Amino acid sequence: MIANYENTAVSSQNSIIEHFEYDNKIVRNFALASIIFAIVGLLVGVLIATQLFWPGANVTQYFTFGRIRALHTNAVIFAFVGNAIFAGIYYSLQRLCKARLYSDLLSKIHFWGWQLIIVAAAITLPLGMSTSKEYAELEWPIDIAITLIWVVFGINMFGTIFKRRERHLYVAIWFYIATFVTVAMLHIVNSLAIPVSLTKSYSLYAGVQDALVQWWYGHNAVAFFLTTPFLGLMYYYLPKMANRPVYSYKLSILHFWSLIFLYIWAGPHHLLYTSLPDWAQSLGTVFSVMLIAPSWGGMINGLLTLRGAWDKVREDPRLKMMVVGITAYGMATFEGPLLSFKNINAIAHYTDWIPAHVHVGALGWNGFLSFAVIYYMIPKMYGREIFSKKLMNAHFWLGTLGILFWAVPMYISGFTQGMMWKEFTAEGNLKYASFLETTLQVIPMYMLRALGGLLYLTGALLGAYNVFKTMAIGKLIANEPAQAPALEKVYVAEGVDSYWHKWVERKPLQLLFWSFVVVGIGGAVEIIPTFMIKSNIPTIAAVQPYTPLELEGRDLYIREGCVSCHSQMIRPFRSETERYGEYSKAGEFVYDHPFLWGSKRTGPDLHREGGKYPDSWHYQHMKDPTSMSPGSIMPTYEWLLEQKLNTSQTQDKLKAMKTLGVPYDDIAIKYANEDLTNQAKGIADNLAKEKIKVAYDREIIALIAYLQRLGTDIKKGQ
Repeated sequence: MIANYENTAVSSQNSIIEHFEYDNKIVRNFALASIIFAIVGLLVGVLIATQLFWPGANVTQYFTFGRIRALHTNAVIFAFVGNAIFAGIYYSLQRLCKARLYSDLLSKIHFWGWQLIIVAAAITLPLGMSTSKEYAELEWPIDIAITLIWVVFGINMFGTIFKRRERHLYVAIWFYIATFVTVAMLHIVNSLAIPVSLTKSYSLYAGVQDALVQWWYGHNAVAFFLTTPFLGLMYYYLPKMANRPVYSYKLSILHFWSLIFLYIWAGPHHLLYTSLPDWAQSLGTVFSVMLIAPSWGGMINGLLTLRGAWDKVREDPRLKMMVVGITAYGMATFEGPLLSFKNINAIAHYTDWIPAHVHVGALGWNGFLSFAVIYYMIPKMYGREIFSKKLMNAHFWLGTLGILFWAVPMYISGFTQGMMWKEFTAEGNLKYASFLETTLQVIPMYMLRALGGLLYLTGALLGAYNVFKTMAIGKLIANEPAQAPALEKVYVAEGVDSYWHKWVERKPLQLLFWSFVVVGIGGAVEIIPTFMIKSNIPTIAAVQPYTPLELEGRDLYIREGCVSCHSQMIRPFRSETERYGEYSKAGEFVYDHPFLWGSKRTGPDLHREGGKYPDSWHYQHMKDPTSMSPGSIMPTYEWLLEQKLNTSQTQDKLKAMKTLGVPYDDIAIKYANEDLTNQAKGIADNLAKEKIKVAYDREIIALIAYLQRLGTDIKKGQ
C-alpha cells in the first residue's frame, strides 16, 4: 500500500494547540453598512413605487424614476445585500477555517473600497451617468474599481483558506469560491467597453450580441451574487441557529455542482421571442427547466435540516426568517423555469409579473437571510442577547406582510397586462388599442405595491433599531480569542478517506479551477457561436448608422433611463404587430452600442416610433405627457426644453463607434458638428411651423431626432 502526505488536523496528545483571534471588527463594519444601505435602498424603492402612480413624486431631473430605478437596484443588490454577503462570509470563513482573516489591511481596503464604489454609484446614477445595462449601469472607471476590490476580496478569502487549521473545506466555502470566480468572469466580460470620457463609454458589443452577453451576466448576477453566496450562508448559519447538522452531505455535493453548471446556461430565457437566434433561446429554455432540480435540492436540504426542530422555529424569529427565505427561494426557482416556457413567457414578459417574481426572491430570500444572519452575528460578537426578541418578531411579520403586499398585487397586475395586451374583439381588432388603457387599469395595484414596500421598510427600520440598541448596551469583542490544533503533515494510507469528492473539497485551488471550468462551459457554448457565425446576425442593407444628432439623442434617452419603462423589441405576435408595427429583426440593431431592448413595459414599445407622430407631438409629450396622453403616469421632462445640448464630445463619440466597427468615415467625423447643427435646425424649423419656439441647440431637439429615427430603416412589408 502506497502512503502519501496530506495536510490534516490531528487530535492526539502530541498536537500543537495554537492560540489566535478572530477579527470581528471587519464583520461588524460590513454588517453596519448593510443595515444602513438596506434603509437607503428600500427607501428609494418606496419612492420609485410611488412615482408609478403619482408622477408628482418625480422631483427634479435627478430624482425621476428613470434615473433612480438603477440607484434602487444597485443600492439593494450591491450595498445592502453585498455588504451582508461580505459580513456573513468573513464571520463564517474564520470559524470554518479556524484562522483569522489573511490580512487586516486587505480587509480594510475591501471594506472602504466597496463603500466608495457604492457612494460613486449614488452620485453618478442620479446624474444620468449610466450604461443602461441591467444591474451593470455603472460607468467604466467604477467597473475597474469593482474588479480591483473583488480581487482584494479573493486574495483575502483564499489567503485565509490557505492558512486554515481545518483540512476539510465545509460546503459553505465551496459556494464562496464559486461565487468569487464566476462573478469575476461575468463582470469582466459584460463590462468591456470603449471609453469616450471618464463618464461615458459604449459597450464593446452591439445589438443581439450585447443582449446575449448582458442577460448571460444579468441572469447569472442573480445566480452567483444573489444565490450561491446565500446558499453558502444558509449551509453555515441555519445549522448553527437550529443546532442541527445539515440534512444530507451527499445532497449538498450534488446540489453544488449541478447548480453552478446548469445556472450559467439559462440567461437566454430572458430573451424569448426576441431577435436572439432560436438555438440560443432553446438552450436557455432547456437548461432553465433542468435548473429546478438542483435549486429545489438546496431548498430541501435547508428545510429538512430543521426536521425535529420546528418547536425552536416557532420560538426563534431568526429561524422564521430563514424558513420564509428558503421557501421564497424555492418558489422563485420554481417560477423561473416556469417563465422559461415560451407559451407562459409570451404572456408574462414585459409585464409586472417579472418584478413580482424578482422581488419574491429579493425580499424573501436575500432580504430575510441577510437580516437573520446579522441577528445571529451581532449578539455573538457583542457577547449578549439581542436587545428585543419582540422587535425581531415584529420585523419578521412586517417583512412577511410587506412581501405579500408587494408581490400579490404585481402578479395580478402582470396577468391583467398580459391578457389586455393580447385581447381582440369579435371583429378581429385589438380590444385595448391604446396602451394607456392597460396602465390606468393597474394603478390600484401600484398603490398596494408601494404599501408593501413601506411595510417591509418599516420592518427593516425596527431591525436596525434593535441591532443598534444591542450594540449600544454591549461591547464589541473586536479580537475574539480562539484556539485550535495546528494543521500538521501526517502519513495517510491510500484508501483512507478515499471518497472521491474529498480529493477536490480539501484543495481550494482545485475547487477554484473546476468551478471555473464548470461555469465556463455554458458561457462559451452560448456566447462564442453568436460572435463567430455570421448567419446568427443577418445584415440588412437599409440599416445605417445614427446621424451625430441622433446619436446624441440616443445618449439622452440612456441618460434619462427611458429603457426602464419602454422596450424596443416588437415580438412576432399578431397583438404586437397590430399595435406597434413590423416585428423587430436582428439586423436592425447592428449599430446599437448598447442594445436598448428593455425588460419592462410601463409605457408602450418604441421600436417603430419614428414617423408615427409629428415633431410637435414629441415636444409636447416631453413637456407635459398628459397633454398628449391624458392620465399618463410619465413624468415631465421640462429641463430637456431648456438645457443646451453638449456637443463637445460628438466627434469623440463617432470615433469610439468607428473603433467598434460602426462605418463612420473620416469625413463624417470631421463634419459631425456641422451635420448635427443642420439636422437640428431642420427640426427646430418644423416646430416653428407648429408655433413652438425652441432653439435648435436644446436637448429636446436631439431626443426628437432619435425618436423619429427609431424603426424607420425598414418599412412594413419589406
